[in-house]
Amino acid sequence: QVHGIVRRSSSFNTGRIEHLYKNPQAHIEGNMKLHYGDLTDSTCLVKIINEVKPSEIYNLGAQSHVKISFDLAEYTADVDGVGTLRLLDAIKTCGLINSVKFYQASTSELFGKVQEIPQKETTPFYPRSPYGAAKLYAYWIVVNFREAYNLFAVNGILFNHESPRRGANFVTRKISRSVAKIHLGQLDCFSLGNLDAKRDWGHARDYVEAMWLMLQTDEPEDFVIATGEVHSVREFVEKSFKHIGKTIVWEGKNENEVGRCKETGKIHVTVNHKYYRPTEVDFLQGDSSKARQKLNWKPRVTFDELVREMVDADVELMRNNPNA
Repeated sequence: QVHGIVRRSSSFNTGRIEHLYKNPQAHIEGNMKLHYGDLTDSTCLVKIINEVKPSEIYNLGAQSHVKISFDLAEYTADVDGVGTLRLLDAIKTCGLINSVKFYQASTSELFGKVQEIPQKETTPFYPRSPYGAAKLYAYWIVVNFREAYNLFAVNGILFNHESPRRGANFVTRKISRSVAKIHLGQLDCFSLGNLDAKRDWGHARDYVEAMWLMLQTDEPEDFVIATGEVHSVREFVEKSFKHIGKTIVWEGKNENEVGRCKETGKIHVTVNHKYYRPTEVDFLQGDSSKARQKLNWKPRVTFDELVREMVDADVELMRNNPNA
């Protein structure tokens, strides 16, 4: 049985979990029950945790967009940093320290300006955004509750994990959506920021399995979850277009660089400085040896399969609803 917290909004914001309803048309709940709540409201967190008395809590709630965290710095700190503390405090207030297992969605953004390659559990942190800094507080407050109160609490330091459910303004989904629209003739061109940022991209399906495995162990420990493979934003663009039968050729430099279709000569990709971050994270590559050894976990979905799945899903989506 799964309980979730949903923020109140004037429009339905359950699009990505519709299929989990017993009756999606009528929003009738089955094994998934939703409660109105917010990570900025400690009263409601105590109320929900006290009512549900969960055996496992997965804190995946965050303002999770790195670029936007520069614009919403205080809000990001409140939700991602203090929000985690509020949840941990609620567990304590409800007297569930000895019965609940707590998972904190930590992040590779903690490594930011990387101090070693690849990054593992012992790599020093150097966050490069208000998001990274807020998540750093959350990481250490989880460690503190684990050591101070003997709470079963773990940090999953997950590298970028993607899927067709990724938010529309994240770079991978922006690419797959735009490529789908270009394929269907609904769009000619789209803009990106730093094409040379390199990331260790995996599939959310694999990574969620790793989250669950962390809470099934005897002792609470923090784990890095990553594929160990690195690809650039540029490569993600090329592979996405390749899947719809287009070859992208790059021309120009820096902000004047464009991606042109070799077959038609049309420009499909441009660079816009507004999508750059004030402080950039250039390179992330994870070493998940500890998880492979102790959790017997390994990623199953390859980078190519991930790109194909995202593009296919968005082609289907845009075909049915061009304004999605």
